[in-house]
Amino acid sequence: MKRTAIALALLLPATAVFASGDSAVSAEIESQITTMLTEQGYEVRSIEMEDGDYEAYALRDGARFEIYLDDSLTILRVEADD
Repeated sequence: MKRTAIALALLLPATAVFASGDSAVSAEIESQITTMLTEQGYEVRSIEMEDGDYEAYALRDGARFEIYLDDSLTILRVEADD
């Protein structure tokens, strides 16, 4: 019983990632996005993959933004994060 509980505890987080369809952003892509957005005046806090696009969370002039990019790192849209 203990082994089953431990196995489930280890597998559930991985299952959630696969079920969502999102994957980790590679260090190379994260670096490219961070460099590009920093040059535009943003302070990048984190980058995730969501629904096939990159989603960067960043600050600029004290405001929070969500910046969506496609796989070629073209900015699709920028939304103020309330």
